[in-house]
Amino acid sequence: MTTSQRGPTAPTASPSTPPARRRWVMLGLGTAAQTAAFAFVYGMPYLIPALRSGEQLTLAQAGVMVACPTAGLLLALYGWGAATDRYGERWVLAIGLGLATAALAGAVFVHGLVALGVLFAVAGAAGASVSAASGRVVLGWFPPEQRGLAMGVRQTSTPLGMLVAAVAIPPIAAAHGLRGAVLFVAVLSGVMAVLTALFVVDPPRAASGGKGGGKGAREERPASPYRGATLWRIHGASALMVWPQFTVGAFGLVYLTDVRHWPAVAAGQLMACGQALAAACRIGAGRWSDAVGSRLAPMRVLGAAVGALTLGMAFVPGPPAVILLVLLCGLSASTNGLSFTAVAELAGPSWAGRALAVQNTGQNLTASLCPPAVGALITAAGYAPAFGLAAACAVGAIAVLPARRATVA
Repeated sequence: MTTSQRGPTAPTASPSTPPARRRWVMLGLGTAAQTAAFAFVYGMPYLIPALRSGEQLTLAQAGVMVACPTAGLLLALYGWGAATDRYGERWVLAIGLGLATAALAGAVFVHGLVALGVLFAVAGAAGASVSAASGRVVLGWFPPEQRGLAMGVRQTSTPLGMLVAAVAIPPIAAAHGLRGAVLFVAVLSGVMAVLTALFVVDPPRAASGGKGGGKGAREERPASPYRGATLWRIHGASALMVWPQFTVGAFGLVYLTDVRHWPAVAAGQLMACGQALAAACRIGAGRWSDAVGSRLAPMRVLGAAVGALTLGMAFVPGPPAVILLVLLCGLSASTNGLSFTAVAELAGPSWAGRALAVQNTGQNLTASLCPPAVGALITAAGYAPAFGLAAACAVGAIAVLPARRATVA
C-alpha cells in the first residue's frame, strides 16, 4: 500500500505468504485470460475487410461493429467488479469467458448488422470480467514489493492481445472468411474459460476481506475508499494518459504513410515494434515502482517524458520524428500498470474489483473518444495540434495526480 493510502480501507497482508510458484502461475493465467479477451475486444479492426466483403457493410457500418465490443465492455465493467468483490476471482473469470465464448460462437451462425452487433456487444460485456478479476489476482497473491512488476506483466495483455489479433485474424479471415476469424477468437476464449475454471485459485483473504474470511468478515462492511479525492485523482490522471497513448496508437501508422511517405507494410512493422516496446515498458515501469517504493512518483516522471516526446512530434522533422514515434508507443503505455496497482492497493481487497472497474471505465471512455476527436482535429488543422493536445493531456495528468509522494509499505 502507500502512505497516502493508509486508513481503514488499506489492503491487509495475506495471512500467509503464498508459494512463489503458485503466485506466478496465477499471474500467467490472469494475463493469458485477458490476452484472449482483448484479442477480440481490441482486435475487431482487423475484421473490417471481412465484415465489408462478407456482410456487405459500408465502412461506417463496419466502424459501428468495431465499437460494439467496447460498448458492451463499458456497460458491464462495474457489475463484474462488484461480482468479483463478492464471489471471488475464479468463477468470475471462468463464467465471463464462457459467456463470451457462447456469444462469439453464436456470431458464427448469424448474419446482418443488428444480430452480429448485439452478439459482439454481449461478448465484449462478458469479456469485461477479466479486467476486474485478474487485477484482484495480482493484489491478493503478490506482496507489495512485487505488485508493481506483477501488474506490469498483467498489463502486457493489451498489446499482446492486439498482437495476437494482428498476426492471426487477417490470414484466417482471408482463408476462411468472417466466420473462421470469429470462430478462432471463440476457441481462444473457450480454452481460457476452461483453464481458469480448472486452475485459478482465489487468493487468501484477510479476516476483513469479505467472502472467505468467516462469518464476522461477511458482517463487516469496509468503508468506501471513495470518501476522499485520492482515488478519483488517480482515475482522472490515468484517463488523461490514455489520450497520448491512443493518439499515437491510432494515428501512428497513418502519420508514417501520409506524412513520412513510408510503405504501409513497413509502417505496420514499425508500429508492431512499438507495441513490443510498450509491453516491455509496462514491465519495466512496474519493476521500477517496486524498487523505489512508489507507484505515483514513476508516473510523474513518465508523464513528463511522454509530454516532452509528444510535443517533440509536433515540431521535430525527418527521421528523428520516427524515432520519437517508436519511443512514444512504448512510454505512452508504460503508466497503465502503475495506476492500476495504485488503485488496487488504495481500494483494498474488499473494494478492488469495483475500483478497478471504475478505472477501466474511465480509460475505455477516453480510448473511445480519442480516435474520432483526434481524427477530426488532424483533418482540420494537421498533426502538430493533435500532438500538442496529447502533450497537454500528459502534463495535465501530472497535475491531477495526488500531491503526496506515495511509497510502498
